Amino acid sequence: MRDFLIKSELEKPNESIKPEIYEDTEIDSAYRVILFNDNIHTFDDVIFQLIKAINCSFEKARSFAFEVHVKGKAMVFAGSMLECLKVTSILEEIGLHTQIVG
Repeated sequence: MRDFLIKSELEKPNESIKPEIYEDTEIDSAYRVILFNDNIHTFDDVIFQLIKAINCSFEKARSFAFEVHVKGKAMVFAGSMLECLKVTSILEEIGLHTQIVG
């Protein structure tokens, strides 16, 4: 009978334990858009499409374009999956190669 009492005491929920609640912001920015280099598009093509896709300054877009040219790829955007899909859709309008990673 004693084993039953010990077991039932262990199975009682502990009311002092509270669940952890995580903010959605961590989940929302879990995805990134990678832009890859190619030998087809000019710097101006890439810069203006980046400005259109991510609404950044000319200088920021030029910096991304240069990084893509030198390193072969660059992370150009971070956000929710839906936002990343919108960005890649705009970048791919002119045939740029992108990838969403999570």
